[in-house]
Amino acid sequence: MFEIGFSELVMIGLVSLIVIGPERLPKVARMVGFWIGKSRAMMANVKAEIQYELHEEELRQLLNEQVNLTELNATLTETLESTQTLSNSLVESLEDTQKDLKQLDEHK
Repeated sequence: MFEIGFSELVMIGLVSLIVIGPERLPKVARMVGFWIGKSRAMMANVKAEIQYELHEEELRQLLNEQVNLTELNATLTETLESTQTLSNSLVESLEDTQKDLKQLDEHK
């Protein structure tokens, strides 16, 4: 995140030694370390929660797609059945028409 090199750390250490003083510097360093650790842990926790929410949303979308596919499959099955019924009806009509034509030919 921040690109702090060794020379910058030494400079920060010297300035803090002068400003804070050698007696309180270890206590302040421990406190800064504690808060940095705490903030890192908090950031990791927030990151994990965001990942969890994103994963949950992806699963929700997949479930919706699955429901849509199921509905589409049902519609396709219904259409296929209707088409088959219509085809059977047309075949029966054609057979009846052929019978009628044969009867007409026989009467002539």
